[in-house]
Amino acid sequence: MEKIIQWKYRNTTLLVISLGVLFFMADTHIVHALIAYIGTYGYVGAVMSGVFFVSTFTVVPAAVVLFHLAQEFDPLLVALCAGIGASIGDMLIFRFLKDGVFEEIRPLVDGLKGSYIEALFRTPYFSWIIPVVGALIIMSPFPDEIGIGLMGLSHIKPWQFVLLTFTLNALGIFLIVSLAVTL
Repeated sequence: MEKIIQWKYRNTTLLVISLGVLFFMADTHIVHALIAYIGTYGYVGAVMSGVFFVSTFTVVPAAVVLFHLAQEFDPLLVALCAGIGASIGDMLIFRFLKDGVFEEIRPLVDGLKGSYIEALFRTPYFSWIIPVVGALIIMSPFPDEIGIGLMGLSHIKPWQFVLLTFTLNALGIFLIVSLAVTL
């Protein structure tokens, strides 16, 4: 058991296994029923849906719940509540990636030293393009994992990350639920 705990790629392996489990479970009746049930809680349901809105496997059902909530409640408040939940979900993913997975794959990235990729990373344009691309992905209805990964490459502080993801997610969700209300 001690070897498993000290295993070098423990977090990366857990990430891959959990993504596999989510992939197989995401389209089950139980998950759809759970997300629909969350939608019955109004603004609290919007916060919970926001947590699910950031993941690849739960973004679609969470968006459906937010669509329905925006038709019954104030779209701005739904977006703000869902933005809070989304920033919580993003922070959980960010912490997991930054504290575990990024450290485990650092030797692979360090192995690229002296290559064209390292030269690209060191250009002055790259240092500001990566966070901007990450922010655009987080604001979009696309799942946030890639955007969070790109933001993790920058040296953003956790409080800045939370504030930025709240703002971006709330704005993106507001645009989506506003569209739902107009349709």
